[in-house]
Amino acid sequence: MNVLIVEDNQDIAASIYDYLEASGYRVDAANDGVAGLHLALTKDYDVVILDLNLPGIDGVDLCRRLRQDAQRSVPVIMLTARDSLENKLEGFKSGADDYLVKPFALSELAARVKVLSERICRIPASHLQIGDLSLDINTHDVYRAGKHINLNPTLFRLLTFLMQNPHRLIKREEIEFAVWQDNPPDSDALRTHLSNLRQLIDKPFERPLIYTVRGFGYKLTDKHAED
Repeated sequence: MNVLIVEDNQDIAASIYDYLEASGYRVDAANDGVAGLHLALTKDYDVVILDLNLPGIDGVDLCRRLRQDAQRSVPVIMLTARDSLENKLEGFKSGADDYLVKPFALSELAARVKVLSERICRIPASHLQIGDLSLDINTHDVYRAGKHINLNPTLFRLLTFLMQNPHRLIKREEIEFAVWQDNPPDSDALRTHLSNLRQLIDKPFERPLIYTVRGFGYKLTDKHAED
């Protein structure tokens, strides 16, 4: 599990970092809101532990930007020394999923991280966003850079699976099973469908999102990759 800590108190941040790392988590840390926002937008985390009072961008504004501007659904646990109902409501209104008042036991924080990550993982996200490409599973709407893209059912299933596994190299067999289950078509079908998908998703735009890693598989990413 990947966890991001955004906390300007070095002692608190170090304690959380060491405890979670010893528990088997992969942990990144930032000591101000600007650096924290950059990490949250450029890397994939299962949970963000976010202090309310931060230099640069405070926790409420950072969480709001994640939710409203970047459309990120990563679970957020807000940390603060403020325990008033007004402050808690402000945190939840910005998009926080949980709230923990300082001082707290590290074991309780770790338990909340575990429960929250498992709870969110059981709820499939209906809105997927990779860079300027967005997909709504419920409405079947697909947009890139504000342009609506019409996909047939097979291309929609293919794009959905790729967007549910962003930045990950996926073997063609795994993609075929996700799209066609136990009845995959002939061996060239996936290549043909990916070519058709690229014509709609990549070709009209400045930079591609779908990449072929020759001999291994495919990936969908808004990060730099080599075809």
